[in-house]
Amino acid sequence: MKITFYGQNSLGIKIGDINIIVDPFISGNDLSKDKIDIYDLKADYILLTHAHQDHILDAEAIAKNTGAVIVSNFEIANYYEAKGLEVHPMNHGGSWDFEFGSLKYVNAIHTSSFPDGSYGGQPGGFVIESEHKNIYIAGDTALTMDMKLIPLQTKLDLAVLPIGDNFTMGVGDAIIASDFIECDKILGCHYDTFGYIEIDHEEAKRKFYEKGKDLMLLEIGESIEL
Repeated sequence: MKITFYGQNSLGIKIGDINIIVDPFISGNDLSKDKIDIYDLKADYILLTHAHQDHILDAEAIAKNTGAVIVSNFEIANYYEAKGLEVHPMNHGGSWDFEFGSLKYVNAIHTSSFPDGSYGGQPGGFVIESEHKNIYIAGDTALTMDMKLIPLQTKLDLAVLPIGDNFTMGVGDAIIASDFIECDKILGCHYDTFGYIEIDHEEAKRKFYEKGKDLMLLEIGESIEL
């Protein structure tokens, strides 16, 4: 499994021959728009955690360019299906076996509306169980006791957690979240994109390290292999 960071919460995940894009906000992100061309990205599936602009901005363009299936909650799926795009609707607690593995839509505590103000359903996160590695993509969320349910069913190899504070968990809550999900290997997201969520990278890594955990903060376009 190869994971590439495109800024904010946007990721590319390659599992075998399948390419997945998560929460594509690239062309409107000052930190990534000159580094990543959305029309160069490969995608078989696009996972959307919720409807805020900094998570869906490039979903329609990438889906039209690649023919990718958009996977999200029922309301978001309906929104894109009405635009003529292929979708797979889900809802909280539900899972589905895709060609890349099992995907479960799990709880998140946040808000969710489209840029035009229309209802985007309830926000969520995803747990991917592939043949060899399992990851949790939290989406935008507060710390929640529901996270404790995840390790009862899935042993995680990596968790993608927001750490920017103000709109989501900050570093301290993300450390507690890593305890709840029983995963000490964390990829940070939702930081630095706006003034409200700028963080001190070295301090954040130090705080995780002091708790015996590994926080990875990737450069835009940088990849890791699991």
